[in-house]
Amino acid sequence: MKLTILGCYSATPRHDTHPTAQVLEVAGHIFLIDCGEGTQVQLRRKKIRFSRIKHVFISHLHGDHYYGLVGLIGTFQLLGREAPLHIHGPKGLKDIILLQLKLGKSYTSYALHFHELETREPVLLFEDEKVTVMTIPLDHRIYTNGFLFREKPGLRKLTIDAIREANIDQAYFKKLQHGFDVVNEEGTLIKNESVTTGPPKPKSYAYCSDTAYFPQLVAQIKHATVLYHEATFLSKHEDLAQKTKHTTAKQAAEIAKQAEVGQLILGHYSTRYTDLGLFKEEAEVIFRSVLLAEDGKEFAF
Repeated sequence: MKLTILGCYSATPRHDTHPTAQVLEVAGHIFLIDCGEGTQVQLRRKKIRFSRIKHVFISHLHGDHYYGLVGLIGTFQLLGREAPLHIHGPKGLKDIILLQLKLGKSYTSYALHFHELETREPVLLFEDEKVTVMTIPLDHRIYTNGFLFREKPGLRKLTIDAIREANIDQAYFKKLQHGFDVVNEEGTLIKNESVTTGPPKPKSYAYCSDTAYFPQLVAQIKHATVLYHEATFLSKHEDLAQKTKHTTAKQAAEIAKQAEVGQLILGHYSTRYTDLGLFKEEAEVIFRSVLLAEDGKEFAF
């Protein structure tokens, strides 16, 4: 998996800070997660091909998470896009986007598929042979979801020397990769584990957008490889976090600790702070493995 942070600040954009948007590359997909203002400019800066974006996931309908979407849709049209675009987000997003396109007389020649959400239970949004995407219900001032991206277990790896020694015909290689025992040329049953090794452990990425401190999400993201969790405030402004239903860096670290995730990435900082290192310092008191999101930063895991 590769995560590219396009923007990681809350509220209004500035010349040197961008609102929330990020790209996750996993199993051959490029998923766009949230789409604040300036997202398409950031995509160009990071040289991410627009044509490879087939799915957009919008967490909620606060402007710093989706105001860049209609512009991106329009640019896709100008570039001659033909592939359908799937947009997953809260109920109402379709009406907003289609009204903008209607009033601008700028309907797309490519298909827009809206998958609107209103349930407060986790739901499966996407699945293929390699990956699944589910919602993570959150607790914000309006209806909000995070998203959980999970790789499916891969194929077992063939141990070629062992296979040759066992005299197994090549026709059985696929069965071996899928974990089956097979019969060799002499008719002897060969145990799968004697000629293969297990696949790499599947990875997972939990994206927790705007939310109050919400321990109820822990069970769903348990043992995630990486957790991105909003940390709008430091603990000294916990009263503001409670009022606005946001999280402090310390509270985000508590979630990471309870969920036993592999890595915590903090983001969605209030622009009132000039030293982001304070977020890391605060979180590391609770959870040791903490990284800071930064506009344009890439994480490979």
